[in-house]
Amino acid sequence: MTLVYIIFFILGLAVGSFLNCIIYRLQKEESFLLKRSYCPHCKKTLGWQDLIPILSFVFLKGKCRYCKRPISWQYPLVELVTGILFVFIAWNQLIINNGQLTTTEIANFFYLLIVACFLIIIFVSDLRYYIIPDRVIYPAIIIALIYSIFLFFVSHHSFKVFLNPLLSAILTSAFFLAIVLISRGKWMGWGDPKLAFFMGLLLGFPNIIVALFLAFLIGAIIGLGLIISGKKKLKSEIPFGPFLVTGTFISLFWGPEIIQWYFHLFLTL
Repeated sequence: MTLVYIIFFILGLAVGSFLNCIIYRLQKEESFLLKRSYCPHCKKTLGWQDLIPILSFVFLKGKCRYCKRPISWQYPLVELVTGILFVFIAWNQLIINNGQLTTTEIANFFYLLIVACFLIIIFVSDLRYYIIPDRVIYPAIIIALIYSIFLFFVSHHSFKVFLNPLLSAILTSAFFLAIVLISRGKWMGWGDPKLAFFMGLLLGFPNIIVALFLAFLIGAIIGLGLIISGKKKLKSEIPFGPFLVTGTFISLFWGPEIIQWYFHLFLTL
């Protein structure tokens, strides 16, 4: 079993390296499939020895081999986080299903890996560039819809399996859209309702409530901390996408447990 986790960690590192490429190329509006990797500073084409996840960053001491300009810490961090997430998803699915996966559970496993990649791209893109790319969020929504339809058929046409996430997506997106319209885009950007729609499809009810609560709570705590520390002002723009992604990850893996804990706490008061 340890070998399985090692394989998924290495796979996650490699995928994380590719996600870094996507994040940078999307912002530059360049192809991330046809063009070879290059240094963003000197534009020198990078060799294979410059592209080994994490290790290249360590051996090069965080600097480009050619121009000696610093390499962003984003690159090893995204690679490491993706590797850890891949291992965690593998461990989570194997533990839940006692190491035996049916066809549906295997599909869910790979679906979660793909979803994790989309969420990482959204997190970093919004954090660094204050944008949730349409070229990322629309494919994510389409894949989530297709998976919901797949679950509808394998569940012997249970409409609850399909309608729950769909209604969650519509209502959550409408809530964020109302905020955007009321504030005229000052409180939130147009990417947040799209991300909210994806979250609803992914989580369904009641997990979407957990994700939103955590996103607003974490956002409020960090925002207040930035204001107190003087790094941000009251009217400063803070991207909300990273908080939504964080809430989504937590709810995706621990949503039911958090809900159960909350109701247990509420009943004991």
